[in-house]
Amino acid sequence: MSLESLLRIGQLAEHTTNSDQIRKMMAAATRSIDDARQDSISPETRLDAAYRAIMQLAMIGLWANGYRPSKGVPGHHVTMIQSLPQSVGLDNDQMLLLDTFRVKRNAADYTGEDIDEASVEACIDSANFLLRYVRDWLIKNKPELLG
Repeated sequence: MSLESLLRIGQLAEHTTNSDQIRKMMAAATRSIDDARQDSISPETRLDAAYRAIMQLAMIGLWANGYRPSKGVPGHHVTMIQSLPQSVGLDNDQMLLLDTFRVKRNAADYTGEDIDEASVEACIDSANFLLRYVRDWLIKNKPELLG
């Protein structure tokens, strides 16, 4: 579904961003990935930190295109992840992988499901990939937002 369609059905709202906002969110995503690499904390917390970076980077993709998730509308995490192919041109298979981390995080948060180390490492790797991908996309498509 296009970003414009998501706006029409109320999943997205219009948003104006600037280089300062993008810079702060990129720094926050980098910190989240660094936090996820700390093996002195639980796998659940590490996965949550890596997942947070994915959400922060998905937000940048929306902001850079003039959108943000609508406030108070359920399913904003799904919308943010599934909009990555439209917002920054992310490959659909990569988006589906990111969505598996959303499901794992939800299972840990809402059912107490254990998180295995392999899932943590895969989520960190994916968040790091997305960080580089979004940075490169911004350089190529929206350099004015990098300040």
